[in-house]
Amino acid sequence: MAQGMQSPTGQSLLFLTDEQLRKGIEAMFFAYRGFTADPDRILAEQGYGRAHHRAIHFIHRNPGTTVNNLLAVLGVTKQSLNRVLRSLIADGLVASEVGQRDKRERHLTLTAEGAALERSLSDAQRDRMRHAYRTAGPDAVAGFRQVLEAMMDEEMRVFYDALKDKTDER
Repeated sequence: MAQGMQSPTGQSLLFLTDEQLRKGIEAMFFAYRGFTADPDRILAEQGYGRAHHRAIHFIHRNPGTTVNNLLAVLGVTKQSLNRVLRSLIADGLVASEVGQRDKRERHLTLTAEGAALERSLSDAQRDRMRHAYRTAGPDAVAGFRQVLEAMMDEEMRVFYDALKDKTDER
């Protein structure tokens, strides 16, 4: 919608009230809760949490990623990530290989079992997103993505753009 245009309800989209913003914030909280509910159940059955899910997701999206890159993407401490990776490696979901050029690097990939878990987690979230997108319609989908991208911190946008570019190549 162009600047200065009115929404179908006649509200200006350029001047949101605190109440409208609060409603959006609350919608994000509840949507996130729904978005993570199905994966949380799957993960809980195996004794894992959201940190494990995030690691699995980004290892899947960037096979061979280094621990340092994963630290930067996730924005967690090395100690926290090591705890998560130790359990995923011990349980046979993630493989860790020493770098060929730099022996200090560890490159991470999902095993077949890890890829199966990632698929079940992502399928649940894709189903929820697909339903929401179909309900909202194509204009809302594009607008929603624009809002999310506008909310990203600049350093996270770099990682997001790299993943988006990788998807566009396929």
